[in-house]
Amino acid sequence: MDLQLDQLRALDAVIGEGTFDAAARKLSVTPSAISQRIKALEDAAGRILVQRTKPVQPTESGLAVLRLARQIQLLTGDTARELGEAHQPADRPVVIPIAVNADSLHTWVVAALGRANAIQPGATGLSFEIHREDEEHTTRLLRDGTVMAAITSTAAPVQGCTVRRLGAMRYRPMAHPEYARTWFPDGANAKAFAHAPVVLFDRKDDLQFRLVRHYTRKPVDPPRHYIPSSAAFNDAVRAGLGWGMIPDLMIRPEDGLVPLDDKVFVDVPLYWQQWRLDSPALTVVATTIAEAAAQSLL
Repeated sequence: MDLQLDQLRALDAVIGEGTFDAAARKLSVTPSAISQRIKALEDAAGRILVQRTKPVQPTESGLAVLRLARQIQLLTGDTARELGEAHQPADRPVVIPIAVNADSLHTWVVAALGRANAIQPGATGLSFEIHREDEEHTTRLLRDGTVMAAITSTAAPVQGCTVRRLGAMRYRPMAHPEYARTWFPDGANAKAFAHAPVVLFDRKDDLQFRLVRHYTRKPVDPPRHYIPSSAAFNDAVRAGLGWGMIPDLMIRPEDGLVPLDDKVFVDVPLYWQQWRLDSPALTVVATTIAEAAAQSLL
């Protein structure tokens, strides 16, 4: 296939921006030019790459070409920065899209990204595009080319990616003392967990029920509160809305929470998966993430 760089950039822009008009504005060309480049790219690939809906969506074949487009753009940006050191600074930062689970993002990841940006050579640094996703689902974003790297609980590498173990986040079942006295008067047991209100991050969040199964050995259906924010999740538990699994990194004595069972916890292993590319920018990010994980995780 004879795939041209301007065609690949057009594909990335169309998928990223959602419409041909927005992609044209991003690339400072006309919508007609974008349409022609996508058509030429589809002719070269021999198949339809995008569904002309609103927003524009990639086909299965389009996802494969999109991954290629974003890999080439990463390497092109790296090369521009390397040449810029000898001639003139690159005028745009290297964009690194990463999928991160909410609790890692709230506790230790942002500081690591700050260090990566500070040590990246060149005047413009790095530009991060963070996709917040549950750690059990971040690999989907790697597969479809949305992100270049992900913090995930999946040890098996996604095709075309490398994997590195970071450590584990330890979670404990915590509650407000008054809530614990009301709903767990006899301590943590199967009957109490079957009826006590619970706080969940979203409908993908299985962490609480992973612990509940330790006691009940069967599915239960207690009242549920969905709070899709790490900080607000902890606020909900402190407010007595329900019990919830809170990572050790976010448990503070001043919050006044108590464990429902101080002998029970859940360790969630975390891994760093990234595209298998020799990219200086991606290497800097991977290194600072691993260093921060070594200081913060088990």
